[in-house]
Amino acid sequence: MKRKRAEESKFSRTMNNITKSKTVLIIFPLVFAAILAAVFVVSCSDNQEPELVPYPVIIEPEPAPEPETESESEPELEPEPAPEPEPEPIDEGYFNPLTGMPTDTDISNNRPIAVVINNIRVSMPQHGISQADIIYETLVEGGMTRCLVIFQDVSDVGVIGSVRSARPYFVGIVRGLDAIFLHEGGSPLSMQMLSDWRMDRIYNGFQGNNIFYRDQGRRARMGSEHSLMASGERLYAQLPNFGIRLEHREEYEQPLEFVDDGTPSGGSAANRVVVPFSTGKSTTFTYREGMGYAVEQHGRAHVDGNTNSQLIVTNVIVIKTSIRGIPGDDAGRREIETTGTGSGYFINGGQFIEINWSRANMDTPFSFTHTDGTPLQLGRGNSYVCIIPLDQNVRFE
Repeated sequence: MKRKRAEESKFSRTMNNITKSKTVLIIFPLVFAAILAAVFVVSCSDNQEPELVPYPVIIEPEPAPEPETESESEPELEPEPAPEPEPEPIDEGYFNPLTGMPTDTDISNNRPIAVVINNIRVSMPQHGISQADIIYETLVEGGMTRCLVIFQDVSDVGVIGSVRSARPYFVGIVRGLDAIFLHEGGSPLSMQMLSDWRMDRIYNGFQGNNIFYRDQGRRARMGSEHSLMASGERLYAQLPNFGIRLEHREEYEQPLEFVDDGTPSGGSAANRVVVPFSTGKSTTFTYREGMGYAVEQHGRAHVDGNTNSQLIVTNVIVIKTSIRGIPGDDAGRREIETTGTGSGYFINGGQFIEINWSRANMDTPFSFTHTDGTPLQLGRGNSYVCIIPLDQNVRFE
């Protein structure tokens, strides 16, 4: 009996398991069929293709680098020093020997042009003075002064004047510079010197040139003696036609030395300098930082009529020498000693020092030295040379 019940119980469990398995098998196909039907219905309901949604593109930012700690960073390497380059020869180019300033072409061996121009009050303004490389001012008759202006190159100077007559000391300075001389006549002694020395000169009436002309406006206002002018451009163009030597003689030596900054060391203040020539004539130089010395005379600015601007100079040199009247000369002409030795002043950059000057003979230019005999070096630029009597005292402020 017990055995029979056990077998019935075993049979019942087996049948239950089979029943469950059939139920699962029946349910799964039904569910799958339902899903397919739903998909079919959706896809066919509008008779359209199913919309494809692209996957979103996500760009992940690169992570910032973590800061290096001292222990992690590599040690900074010192760059190896570059080898020292071989020094190249300095190309000094071309320079004006009267100013030390650079030039586009080589004019260093050209003979300069020297012109006597008027300097009395009624003849102002002068023309071309601001383009002169060196200006010499000294006395003539009656306590007045006259200027000898020197140009190394007149090709672009323009009008020069008014041109006046020569004096012996001007002739001597021109000879020492080996220059070509422009003037209108001269005193008897100066004309004799020009003839004896056979100096190359161009003067009013010089045959076959139109370098000189009378400025009719000046003639009407000032008189004929203050109206003779010269053209720098015409002079430059016609020089080769005059049959005169245009380059320095072989033995000529340039007299001046230049540096970028000519301010004398150990000097004294010279912000305003008054240079007296006589009781009635003085020239004043006022220092302007970075420019040079502005020139005044006759109680006003010394203006160049070509530019209507005040004359500015880099270097001022004062030569003290013997100046005296010529005995028996009714016109009051003077003898001025321009050879030998003497003392003076050099003024540059708001400072002045005492110097010595010397000139061996009429064939050599002025030479300037410090009081200890070492050569004087000028600042690059133009120069104004005042030749004054021994008894006149320069005032420095």
